[in-house]
Amino acid sequence: MISLLDKEKSIAKDNYNRWFVPIAALSIHLCIGQIYAFSVFNMPLTKVIGITEQAPADWKLTELGWIFTIALFCLGASAAIFGKWMERVGPRKTMFLAGLCFSSGFLISALGIHLHNIWLLYLGSGFIGGIGLGLGYISPVSTLIKWFPDKPGMATGMAIMGFGGGAMIASPLSVWLMDTFATASSVGVMETFITMGLIYLAFMLFGSSIVRIPQEGWLPEGYNPQQQTQNKMITSANVLVDTAVKTPQFWFLFVVLLMNVSAGIGVLGQASVMVQEMFSEASVGADAAVDAAAAAVFVSLLSLFNMLGRFIWSSLSDYIGRKNTYSIFFIAGIMLYIFVPFAGSMGSFLLFTAAFAVIISMYGGGFATIPAYLRDMFGSKQVGAIHGRLLLAWSLAAIVGPVTINYLRQYQIDVLQKPPSDVYSLTMYLMAGLLFIGLLSNLMVKPVDPKHHN
Repeated sequence: MISLLDKEKSIAKDNYNRWFVPIAALSIHLCIGQIYAFSVFNMPLTKVIGITEQAPADWKLTELGWIFTIALFCLGASAAIFGKWMERVGPRKTMFLAGLCFSSGFLISALGIHLHNIWLLYLGSGFIGGIGLGLGYISPVSTLIKWFPDKPGMATGMAIMGFGGGAMIASPLSVWLMDTFATASSVGVMETFITMGLIYLAFMLFGSSIVRIPQEGWLPEGYNPQQQTQNKMITSANVLVDTAVKTPQFWFLFVVLLMNVSAGIGVLGQASVMVQEMFSEASVGADAAVDAAAAAVFVSLLSLFNMLGRFIWSSLSDYIGRKNTYSIFFIAGIMLYIFVPFAGSMGSFLLFTAAFAVIISMYGGGFATIPAYLRDMFGSKQVGAIHGRLLLAWSLAAIVGPVTINYLRQYQIDVLQKPPSDVYSLTMYLMAGLLFIGLLSNLMVKPVDPKHHN
């Protein structure tokens, strides 16, 4: 049975349809994308003992917040550590293990709720679930690029779009399950964790069962690799992962991803609070004020554009090039971040929302475009492992972005005595500065020196 997971057993037959691979990838990414919706559990988890209100022995939000942080850190760390192993054993075994880790994370956390042990939640949804996130995130990437050498941006965009959209499924599903399982003695989170763990296990095992790798030398019908490699920014050679991390191109792209993600994730983490404070009744008047319900719609809209941007921008990059796509991200992002405070001062919620919708679409597009950018630079042989190493930038950005915005906001309120509605202008300008650094790094990217080719 275990031998079915071997790389050799997953080589495609002649009649295999390559469009099964995006389906397999979406089966994984739509599941692990749940991490973006984990915050829906935070409030119920603060009432596990008190049920209707927080009891003295209940967990605090500050304690629960570490689950998300640990999970994202482990995503990047496990992608970096296991990327080379994934290339060796193939996507099927990696996706299978990702499913076991991610689903068991829910089950271990359910036990932690039952025993009221926060460390089991850190271990389950944080550490083990985070390893499942990392393995599940990178496992389809190199496979998709090998199956779609003619459209690598579109292919990776389809999968990574699923990661951005997974929260749109997980959020209402989680709320519905908690409402269904809630009783006078339970908030329903433990039962929800068990149910979701089993659901995600089934879908992720399905994805691992249908994924295949192409036969050696396979190319899609009508595809001529020589036409694509006439572009100096796309190599026909391969660079191995241990060599790639020693090249300046890898570190330029590391900074590119770090700056793009830091700017976007910082805003996403505070989106609801930010829009309510910038458009509070005190700053724009009662008629234009944004309440919690409108803020929720704003956050949902950002999630939609985050998802769509992953597919649209990465697909566009197949035509205009990866370097040009990132230049658009940074130049347009700088202008939009500078514009946001003016939209707030004008009291225009519509312009404010439109600006952030585009910003977040480029944030999502950055995630989906980077694997194809790496393939252009280093070839497809170990692109999954190289992508895994680069995702350490995501782990770092998960700390840099939110911490920068949270502490800068609090400093201005506590020390500078600014009203909450005025504290985000400096933040937006700082985010524009981060994007400017990313732009400079992107402009420095040149083809890899042939001496690094395998």
